[in-house]
Amino acid sequence: MNCCGLLTSQKEPVPLKSVEVELEVRDHVATVVSTLNYENKEDKPLEAVFVFPLPGDAAVCHFSAKIGQTQIVAEVKEKQKAREEYDDALSSGQQAFLLEESEQSPDIFSLSVGSLPPGESASIRLEYVTELAVQADEGLRFILPAVLNPRYQPQGSEGGSVQVTSVPASLVPYSLSFSARVSSPRPVSKVESNCPLDPLQYLNTEQSQATVKLAAGHKFDRDVELLIYYKDAHQPTAVVEAGQASAKPGSLIGDPVVMLSLYPEFPQAVMSSLASCGEFVFLLDRSGSMDGPCIKSARDTLLLLLKSLPMGCYFNIYSFGSSHEHIFPKSVEYSQETMEEALKKVEEMNANLGGTEILKPLKDIYSQPCIPNQPRQLFVFTDGEVGNTKEVINLVKKNSGSHRCFSFGIGEGASSALINGLAKEGGGHAQFITGTDRMQPKVMQSLRFALQPAVVDISVTWDLPKGVSVTALSPPITALFQGQRSLIYGQLTGQSSEAAEGCVTVKYSLAGHPSQNQLHFSLQPAEDTGLTVHRLAARTLIRSLEMEETERRGEQDEGVKKKKVVELSVQSGVSSAFTSFIAVNKGNGETIQGPLVRRNVPTPRNCRMYHQTMAIRMRSKGCVVKDEAPSSPGFRSNMKKKLGFFKRTQSEADHLPPQSDGQHVNDASSSSANSSPQQPPRDPLLQLVSLQKASGCWVLDPALAAALGKTSEEVEKPKPASVNEEVWATVLALIWLHGFKMDAQEEWELLAMKATSWLRAQNAPCVTECVDAGNSLLGCKVQKDVLGL
Repeated sequence: MNCCGLLTSQKEPVPLKSVEVELEVRDHVATVVSTLNYENKEDKPLEAVFVFPLPGDAAVCHFSAKIGQTQIVAEVKEKQKAREEYDDALSSGQQAFLLEESEQSPDIFSLSVGSLPPGESASIRLEYVTELAVQADEGLRFILPAVLNPRYQPQGSEGGSVQVTSVPASLVPYSLSFSARVSSPRPVSKVESNCPLDPLQYLNTEQSQATVKLAAGHKFDRDVELLIYYKDAHQPTAVVEAGQASAKPGSLIGDPVVMLSLYPEFPQAVMSSLASCGEFVFLLDRSGSMDGPCIKSARDTLLLLLKSLPMGCYFNIYSFGSSHEHIFPKSVEYSQETMEEALKKVEEMNANLGGTEILKPLKDIYSQPCIPNQPRQLFVFTDGEVGNTKEVINLVKKNSGSHRCFSFGIGEGASSALINGLAKEGGGHAQFITGTDRMQPKVMQSLRFALQPAVVDISVTWDLPKGVSVTALSPPITALFQGQRSLIYGQLTGQSSEAAEGCVTVKYSLAGHPSQNQLHFSLQPAEDTGLTVHRLAARTLIRSLEMEETERRGEQDEGVKKKKVVELSVQSGVSSAFTSFIAVNKGNGETIQGPLVRRNVPTPRNCRMYHQTMAIRMRSKGCVVKDEAPSSPGFRSNMKKKLGFFKRTQSEADHLPPQSDGQHVNDASSSSANSSPQQPPRDPLLQLVSLQKASGCWVLDPALAAALGKTSEEVEKPKPASVNEEVWATVLALIWLHGFKMDAQEEWELLAMKATSWLRAQNAPCVTECVDAGNSLLGCKVQKDVLGL
């Protein structure tokens, strides 16, 4: 067996041949149809198990299989019943297909293709619908996950990790074809991707419909990210979708459903006043999977965050892996001394803490009492590779009344269920940093959100014609941010005339000011939407029920909740944690002869994944027997010790490409080894930012002169005589930022505002003379009012 566990000693091949994906985007909702083509080239019946990721909020709504000319459409059934039916079918020699959602994390699915006869091909069709997230630059983000990183299962938690065979991307034996059709009431301005695309083709003169394809020859070696940009994207919209005529009236599928997309606009006067208080807690993932560029980028980001915090706030930094650490025993007041101490510790941080155990540090943070008049803001940075996603999200939800949680998914394969769930339940905002994305602008946008006054007392009221009523299907809105979308689903009951209109009003209080946003909409159902909105609404309701914290965690409460979810899942045909899709080909009644071999079909990995066990499943005398083949020694011992997937043992390191600095992180002792090679020169922006004081000013010294690309004498000589050195240094730093780094303004905007506030407080004379002299020295033409002076 080779190191990846892909082939048996007889060199038997993996059966997945190709993946075809068709994407249809209507405004901000996507329907995705994936076709997986299998072929059994072996001389025995085969069971293929393919574990793959989907977006965490996707609603899987169709699953079918075609063997030869026979088409079988799967049904949604309660999970245990579906498993029994699947095993019974295999035992009696029938073909069967089972699609299951992981109980630990809703963004992982496993597909079992059972009893595929020798030489036979099978085509599996999988359909799901999902909402597209709005990015900072107003683009809508669709992600087709390719990488499923091994998920760390914390010590003492129940259930094992999802079994997935991970392989280097270059060895993935199947290809991907991908095409997208985009339509919207507004023109499509552009479509971008992290993968090569064929040119965008417009289908009408209004440019509101377009198609795009992935360039030929793409190997599914990384997530495929599509960013779709519309003109005037921030317009509120409403879609009313007719119910299914054959469904029972009064049921979710039988009644019309409305989906409202709202973009709250806050008064400018309130938005321009950023908070000068708060408790900022930063939680950084230092598991082995964060090694390399990820941990360096995280260190740089923490530098920008610490420099941008307002005077008078409190802060602390936690980091975690298999264990967790904090810089201060409890949050401390932000000052020059505490900032310097924190930055010194941040510089020493490496990705050397083993696995990904996020639950314990979160419990530690929540056990600390909140500081009066200092609203707690939690920032979580992780590559999201945990096996107990629901447990983590439940903990955040339980503490949502005392803080806001902003989450950042780093790198390929970050769990969308975890990252989105943390922000949703914590009343914050989620961001994903993949490929060549810079972490800093996205994180600084979230800091701006955190410094915005909290929106409280949010309520949604409906005004509908007589005889029409609405049942809310979405959980209550807990967070609103300037320019960020909020989605509301409602089930409409009753009859109305064709011209009838409804109105929804969102009321809230912002910094003591009562505000509201309204949206009027037609009750006439839209044409040709199928049941997309119904399925998304069902998924939203299912997710709410699954996440619901019952006050008494008794079996009876759990049973009631499970029954509700199963009923809704079966009725709507949408997957859940408690149901599965099952299809059995009863065919001509002939049984398939021979022992049944199980193959785990690989998903691509990035360079930090590890190899897992390969299960062989044999059918003997009508019984299904499972037998685990040995995995790599490093992986097996790590699982037994519960140290996590990413504590690097020597046997694992042998399979990894060399690190950029020639080091392997094995244990804490390597952090000192890591610091010995000469550090690369620092980015000029970060060099300047690192010299800013907590108060917002800069000091006139040789380090500042070097950061500005000048000598000490060149910087000191033109200083106006009546101006003190700190004022001069701070004006120079601001001119340099505005003159040379406007492309990175999002990253330094907050710390520049702090510097401007400091300058204003000095009431310094000759500011105009200072700015003119600074421009002359640095070769810039920055106006005084641009600096905010």
